[in-house]
Amino acid sequence: MVVSMTGFGRSKKSLNQFSALVEIKSVNHRFSEYQIRMPRQLFHLEDKIKKKLGESIHRGRIEVYVTVEGDQLATRQVQVDWTLLDEYYQYITKIKDRFAIDQGLTVHDFIRDELISIEEKDAGNEEIERVVLAAIEEASEHLLHMRKLEGTELEKDLKLYLNEVAERINHLKELAPKVVQQYQERLTKRMSLFLEGQLDEARILTEVALFADKADISEELTRLLSHLNQFESTLQVNERVGRKLDFLIQEMNREVNTIGSKANDASIASEVVELKSCLEKMKEQVQNIE
Repeated sequence: MVVSMTGFGRSKKSLNQFSALVEIKSVNHRFSEYQIRMPRQLFHLEDKIKKKLGESIHRGRIEVYVTVEGDQLATRQVQVDWTLLDEYYQYITKIKDRFAIDQGLTVHDFIRDELISIEEKDAGNEEIERVVLAAIEEASEHLLHMRKLEGTELEKDLKLYLNEVAERINHLKELAPKVVQQYQERLTKRMSLFLEGQLDEARILTEVALFADKADISEELTRLLSHLNQFESTLQVNERVGRKLDFLIQEMNREVNTIGSKANDASIASEVVELKSCLEKMKEQVQNIE
């Protein structure tokens, strides 16, 4: 089954005084990579979110955006460094006595960041965790649905390209024998002109045999057709197929390049150009398959 790596999923869940909005976007990537953006109070949920997404998403760059609304996401407490505050008071008193300063001390003299601070702690509310994970699960389902829909369209396109490649392979099979025959006719004509009609049939047959061996593309066509059949059957497998399809595209390109290097005919060269163009289009589509 073909599943695209491109998709989008969105979900909003509410529970009592909390609501969570989750948006998930995925694009193609060689491996599995996550980027999760959410309030600092939810950082402890990152591993759980990755595990939940990993159940249905196995490859691609995944961007997750989590927004939470509600009261008591975090608690705030005043923290006082009493030891430092005592020392601060003693030094202030000494300074006043030493320099005969009459101005009295007030509370404002002790409100310093290094003495008094406000510390924010996660509320640790289980309701927040439940509502966020529920939104993650639903958004990932929507994402997977979209990835499957796009995968179906990719499969349709790939099958059209497969038919085109198969047609060009059959055309090459028809052209290959004609190339040798045409070479023999050209060689016979040239030798007849140079030797004034006194042909050496054995020499001609030897030259034709050597040419046929060098220009033989039957093995490449057989392997190319085999890769093509494997590609088509792989599309029907109910598992992740992106990497295997990419490998088969590389192998088909290898065979087409070899055929091109052996080409001694304009028609074959033209077919090779069209095959390369078709395989390049297939490669672009395959790179987006999980």
